[in-house]
Amino acid sequence: MKLLRYGPVGQEKPGLLDAEGTLRDLSGLIDDITPRRLAPEALAALAAVDPARLPAVPGNPRLGVPWNGTPKYVAIGLNYHDHAVESNMPVPVEPVIFPKWTSCLCGANDDIIHPPESTQLDWEVELGIVIGSRARKVSEAEALDHVAGYVLANDVSARDWQLQRSGGQWGKGKGFDTFGPVGPWLVTKDEVPDPQKLDLWLDVNGQRKQTGTTSLMIFSCAQVVAYLSRIMTLEPGDLVITGTPPGVGMGQNPKVFLKGGEVVRLGIEGLGERARAFKNVVTQRFCRKAGVALSSLSCFTDARMIASKASTSSDARKSNWVRSGWPAAVTFWAWASPSSIQVSTDA
Repeated sequence: MKLLRYGPVGQEKPGLLDAEGTLRDLSGLIDDITPRRLAPEALAALAAVDPARLPAVPGNPRLGVPWNGTPKYVAIGLNYHDHAVESNMPVPVEPVIFPKWTSCLCGANDDIIHPPESTQLDWEVELGIVIGSRARKVSEAEALDHVAGYVLANDVSARDWQLQRSGGQWGKGKGFDTFGPVGPWLVTKDEVPDPQKLDLWLDVNGQRKQTGTTSLMIFSCAQVVAYLSRIMTLEPGDLVITGTPPGVGMGQNPKVFLKGGEVVRLGIEGLGERARAFKNVVTQRFCRKAGVALSSLSCFTDARMIASKASTSSDARKSNWVRSGWPAAVTFWAWASPSSIQVSTDA
């Protein structure tokens, strides 16, 4: 099954994607896809339902995080040999573990917000493991019995906060809001017979940056689950992402980081794909106050138009952005991307 949750933020409904690609509503059967719905017996009950008898969902709704309630979000670092090399870090002899805050989770359709605190925003396509039943000190042979399914994940990373400003704590650069997009759906493990035979890839503005296969992981999914279960009890709904293949921005020569406005498309074989814009947080906040859609910003003239509109709107006059006119330090210019602008302030 391909389980999902659709609808506005905070109002998501449970659903699934049928074999024909039609989104079906599950809210007549269950109230939500929660950790207890990820247990083997609960998934078996859902699998017995004929999708054709479920209502089809019209349109193209927003897709949220495919399940509601993630007790822990655990990440494995440097799990591909070539990625460790490009990062100028030792190839690990034991799994590298770091946390991502659950507050960073967002859906496949949600924009990634570039925080103004970082100038080194990077991408990482990864396979995510979703735990379905409690795992404590399990063996590799039984580890995957505790898995509910798998998801496509992007371990968005602020490298300056992960490395230069980390104090040794990678989580600092990994947990900003919206740095944990997952989905579009959770694919149950019966549809992924071997998680070590999946191709994964990532493009930035149409240019292929990452290409990999999970067969090249240093530590397999079973090894990762077993190892983690020796250190912590894995609970239903926990998310474990398993590392990224080479091709991240930090590994380019020269280094390449996201500035805001780029479209990042990524996918994993059988788990779906998605494409979302990375937005400068200042730009998004300003455009919202100005009442103009971000997608309408295409040139310097549009930016001037927005500045004019915002400076004459009551909301703008009341905001921190405008105090008796625009602050002199605020400037506008067009990005190469036709769908965004950057707002730069020295204030």
